[in-house]
Amino acid sequence: MQFSWNDPTAIMFAIYLVAMLAIGWLGYLGTKNLSDYILGGRSLGSFVTALSAGASDMSGWLLMGLPGAIYASGLSESWIAIGLIAGAYLNWRLVAARLRLYTERAGNALTLPDYLANRFEDRANVLRIVTALVILVFFTLYCASGVVAGARLFENMFGMPYATALWVGAACTIAYVLIGGFLAVSWTDTIQASLMITALILAPVIAWLAVQGQLQPGQDLHAIVAAEKFDLLRGASFTGIVSLMAWGLGYFGQPHILVRFMAASSVQTIPSARRISMTWMILCLGGAVAVGFIGIPYFAAHPAGAGAVNANAETVFMEITKQLFNPWIAGALLAAILAAVMSTLSCQLLVCSSALTEDIYRVFLRKNASQTELVWVGRAMVLLVALVAIAIASNPEAKVLGMVSYAWAGFGAAFGPVLILSLFWGRMTRGGALAGIVVGAVTVLVWKQFGWLGLYEIIPGFILAWIAAVAVSRMGPPPSPAMLAAHEAVEREFTQIGAR
Repeated sequence: MQFSWNDPTAIMFAIYLVAMLAIGWLGYLGTKNLSDYILGGRSLGSFVTALSAGASDMSGWLLMGLPGAIYASGLSESWIAIGLIAGAYLNWRLVAARLRLYTERAGNALTLPDYLANRFEDRANVLRIVTALVILVFFTLYCASGVVAGARLFENMFGMPYATALWVGAACTIAYVLIGGFLAVSWTDTIQASLMITALILAPVIAWLAVQGQLQPGQDLHAIVAAEKFDLLRGASFTGIVSLMAWGLGYFGQPHILVRFMAASSVQTIPSARRISMTWMILCLGGAVAVGFIGIPYFAAHPAGAGAVNANAETVFMEITKQLFNPWIAGALLAAILAAVMSTLSCQLLVCSSALTEDIYRVFLRKNASQTELVWVGRAMVLLVALVAIAIASNPEAKVLGMVSYAWAGFGAAFGPVLILSLFWGRMTRGGALAGIVVGAVTVLVWKQFGWLGLYEIIPGFILAWIAAVAVSRMGPPPSPAMLAAHEAVEREFTQIGAR
């Protein structure tokens, strides 16, 4: 397909993009200071918190990487989805409400580095710098994966050269983040999450009906799909299954998800947000697995239309949608991929911008900078990070799932153990937090290079980071009386409020 403004798909994409830019402008009107730009003034209700957290989590990986993995390997790849559901639920249950409360009590922290620096009385700002650097390193890679996913979409849909599609896809996201900041990102996330779940329910249902029409009387899917594609344990060792399930550990350390908890209007909104978000997530992951799996018999029965999918399995959702739906409906559903890419990439750019603006520029370069200046610096940092991500994504051979898995492991291992311990263990110290972050990040970087035991690098990274944080905290001097008192006060307040 070539790009044409007479094409219904192109028209639907244009309508969608104009709507997102309009919301970006509304976010601009509602942005008065840095808190508004990077945290929305802590004003998100339960519905927006839930869908924003879900949409920012599930990037183009949801509609490209996961269906592609299922199409290529069968149901054995669905262990990732099972692990993610378990991890997301525990993150909502254990971390969300406590983090919302603690960040407000810890100097009204606006970012993860800000929270850790205030929580552990890091007056030398070493912890703040290290945390911000880890965020920048892994998020730049994560942003690059979003740029790749966007480029793949425009390349597949409109026949654009990859280099052109790269810039077009990135520009769509950069525009409204640059304008509207956190408010625009959160509001658009709500719309994008709704579009994603609609697409992931409709596409597998229609594909299933199409496959049923190809079966002879008395036949079932086993007549078309190889038996090993049904096998959850196909070619899977214990290490392989554990590695896939371990994706769930990553949730505890993802800054772009944690910031949604911090932005909730109150602790009381968390329980209903958790229920909404988990329902949305289960339906979306189930739909993504179904798209990939049903794509196997569909393209077996329609080999003439299977060329693009056989060349790149990550296009299975796109090809099913283009082949089975009216062009106008297909345009709306395919915009769900753009929604998934934009929702995650936008919040990642914003978190990187926050780290550079709040934790480096304001702290070290311009302590007395005005709120207007900080907001504009934040916008400049969004643009800077985006340009670096585009440069990384310029390799047309890059795979979305591989890039996401690396960044996901880096955040999960570096921040997950430290964040959990900081919320539940009063004896933790600044040295312990610093050791946990460094050990977790370094372990992921080293393990990824050598691939020891075939084990996903988040597992050794998470375990060693936890051990390092506890060991260094116990070996060093205890926390100050003020730190212990603050932790006990938050615990008492959390118990009184309750967040079931």
